[in-house]
Amino acid sequence: MTERRDFIKKSLLGTAGVAIGGMGFSAKSYGSIIGANERINVCVIGIRGQGESHIRKWASLKDNRNVRLKTLCDVDEQYYAEKSKLAEELTGFKPGNEWDMRKVFEDKEIHAVSFAVPNHWHALGTIWACQAGKNVYVEKPACFNVFEGRKMVEAARKYNVRVQTGCQNRSIPNVMEAMKLLHEGGIGEVFMARGLCLKPRDSFGIAPDATPPDSLHYDTWLGPAPWRPYNEKRVHYNWHWHWDTGNGDTGNQGPHQFDIARWGLNKNEHPVTVYSSGGIYGISPKECSQETPNTQTSVFKYEDGKMLEFETRGRYTNDESKLGIMIGNIFYGTEGYMEINGSTWKAYKKREKEPFATSPAENSAVPTDPSFRAAPGGSEHFANFIDAVRSGKDSDLHCDILDGHFSAALPHLANISYRLGRELKFMGGYEKFANDPEADMLLTRNYRKPYVIHDEV
Repeated sequence: MTERRDFIKKSLLGTAGVAIGGMGFSAKSYGSIIGANERINVCVIGIRGQGESHIRKWASLKDNRNVRLKTLCDVDEQYYAEKSKLAEELTGFKPGNEWDMRKVFEDKEIHAVSFAVPNHWHALGTIWACQAGKNVYVEKPACFNVFEGRKMVEAARKYNVRVQTGCQNRSIPNVMEAMKLLHEGGIGEVFMARGLCLKPRDSFGIAPDATPPDSLHYDTWLGPAPWRPYNEKRVHYNWHWHWDTGNGDTGNQGPHQFDIARWGLNKNEHPVTVYSSGGIYGISPKECSQETPNTQTSVFKYEDGKMLEFETRGRYTNDESKLGIMIGNIFYGTEGYMEINGSTWKAYKKREKEPFATSPAENSAVPTDPSFRAAPGGSEHFANFIDAVRSGKDSDLHCDILDGHFSAALPHLANISYRLGRELKFMGGYEKFANDPEADMLLTRNYRKPYVIHDEV
């Protein structure tokens, strides 16, 4: 219990800020509080891949949330014309373009930013945005390592801005209903959660080092990562599979299912032990530069003995469960079990063959949370963020950065165990390993100047 109290104290570091009018808002964040009807100007940082999804989501909230997509930011300028045209077609307003996110943070008209950048930029970008008084929506995993997650929590609290992690399942009505059933004892006491990331991926090849294209601000793309020559197989999307910039599929697709697993277990704390093993199978290192495992099994245990298992399979594989899960979760309780596949779920009592409870049909689920209303196209999580920005309350966020930090820490701890090849004991209250300086070194990284995350945010 002492460790838990210490952990909570850490979470609240720096929340006081500079009081204004007795309300406790910091000087920078006071100006970011938005009235109920005022327009919210947003910038998307990182506009390829998931970044395009962000553009579409914010555009869908143009009328019902009074959101304007003011700026698109990316270190690769070749995408400006295409993505700006898309944004204008969707909203009737052509956003500006910027390659340096620091210029975005200087724009006093921007109230919020959303990050769809490589993992190694999530934390530093978020901290800079918080320091500038901007509200933040940041993709999963919340951070690149455990140290960064803690600093993001501290920055959000210190500058009193809303920081939402992109674990969108938190805003899906059917998944929320499944969690409610679990937490109310529908299958008894849940003692184990199993997350599945069965996502076959082929080799992406190998290429010689080269000169970066003129459109890419390569030094900025590297940011906090160590300097290395440009290589096309290490940048756009392939950054996921290299330790300098990514966390493998366990830390890529995995965080969504890790978050659901932890949510279902109702664990707002770190595990006490972790063991992870695996490797790269079916892909020759002579033909591909991948460093992260494509097959990985991880087992976590919490202080009360409850377990979380996670499996990543990146080669040819069967599905699992009656629902045919490839990407999903299974929960085991003392009175039954539950399977979740996307937003579809079924719960079974003991050894019964037919479910006693199932998810409503997609179109028949009527959410009671007003943040869902008029949030079309799968934009519920984005709408929830906007509503919390207006209310100024962290408690209104469906996945506050502290939740994001807890969930992201799981794949990070698994990867540390995998890289060291042994079971690790973790002291969650201190966010350190037990008498293990070698493992502690992997909780953070050596930051390349000037892209440094300092102890004091």
